[in-house]
Amino acid sequence: MTPVKQISVFVQNKHGKLSSVARCLADGGVSIRAMCMADTTDFGIFRLLVSDYEKAEKLLKEAGITCSVTEVLVVEIEDTPGAFADAMAVLADNHISLEYAYAFLTPTIGKAYIIIRVEDNIGAAKILTDNGIKIVSQEEIV
Repeated sequence: MTPVKQISVFVQNKHGKLSSVARCLADGGVSIRAMCMADTTDFGIFRLLVSDYEKAEKLLKEAGITCSVTEVLVVEIEDTPGAFADAMAVLADNHISLEYAYAFLTPTIGKAYIIIRVEDNIGAAKILTDNGIKIVSQEEIV
């Protein structure tokens, strides 16, 4: 099991800042596969799964944009009512706390991907796979 690399970009809550991040990646040929924006009064954290995280990190840093790379798990579930609840119950039943989660559609009809951040990716991945829940690799999301 290899966690997926996620780019976290720190964006000031000012007009045009998010646009400049998106343009930087687009001009560099990096595709955004999934995203989540969390904000506070002064700044936001723009979390992304991209087609090439190493290139994205390099482009952003060269543009003077503060970012970091973190590891997350991408969990594949059925696109049916209750599938997310069942996956989260596996984590809760095993005392694994979720820091955050977001989702994106897959190219496979009937499936959904949930991106989760937990303290112990390896332990969580083992518990999930032992319970029949697939963990998606970096190669599968690009």
